[in-house]
Amino acid sequence: MLTGSCLCGAVAYEVDAETGPIVHCHCETCRKAHGSAFSSVSSVPRSAFRWARGEDVLRGSESSSGKTRHFCTRCGSQIMAERAGQPNVLLRLGCLDTPVSDTPKMHFWRSNGASWYDPKLQLPELPEGAPKR
Repeated sequence: MLTGSCLCGAVAYEVDAETGPIVHCHCETCRKAHGSAFSSVSSVPRSAFRWARGEDVLRGSESSSGKTRHFCTRCGSQIMAERAGQPNVLLRLGCLDTPVSDTPKMHFWRSNGASWYDPKLQLPELPEGAPKR
């Protein structure tokens, strides 16, 4: 089972399924909605997804025609997105609490990508925090 929650913990979900392929979406909508270079997402069957708590503090925003992004009104975390009538929902993997061993399969909408981010660039990695100046 997968579990996830928002930053403040008011909203949580459970999924009785494994993640689908993990992808990084670079479309302008994802970049602006998440305030980052891309959004990491994975689809799961709608029938396996359920809210565990916090439905009363959720709100939805139709970010593109027919697509609703659900977020916590207390902390602003985007948790999942859905298209009405579709068999799958999209988890925002930054809110996933369960460790996942799968790795991302692709970057898409690179034509809309942030000019300051290149996914091919290898950068140094630090275990914690920013370096001291």
